[in-house]
Amino acid sequence: MDASKVVDRRPHGEQDRLETILKEIVEHRIRFNEIIGLRVESFDPEFPRLAFEMRPELVGSYLHNRLHGGAIATALDTVGGFAVTMAIAEKHANETAEQISARLFRIGTIDLRVDYLHQGIGSSFHASAKVMRLGGRIATVRMELVNDADLLIATGTAAYVVS
Repeated sequence: MDASKVVDRRPHGEQDRLETILKEIVEHRIRFNEIIGLRVESFDPEFPRLAFEMRPELVGSYLHNRLHGGAIATALDTVGGFAVTMAIAEKHANETAEQISARLFRIGTIDLRVDYLHQGIGSSFHASAKVMRLGGRIATVRMELVNDADLLIATGTAAYVVS
């Protein structure tokens, strides 16, 4: 491997601090995420995941007990932004938790498309994302939401401003 391409890694303790900060932001500081009940399931930069449980407050069709489309879109948008965050943290693996946290305030959704494929029925849902491109100003992401039976409920694509 070319020595010029080796990225300095964040020490393990610093990585733990970063994950604690990110978990707090995603699960509690963004209050709407807290209302939905989103929680971090994986910090893997290649496959970050969020999850949430079905609750009466999230029902969009009371006759069929289906998840509201807004909750689906929120989960996809949030996991997309989380994936961008993890990609930035990986790209800047030599930076401290505070330096990465400061970068997060620049991230914002500029375009979001959601395709609703199946009814949002299930007891829990899992959202995952993959960053397709992380540019200097814009990131492009693909997202998926599955239920507890691993049925694909919705997919999404989004663009996020990163600078």
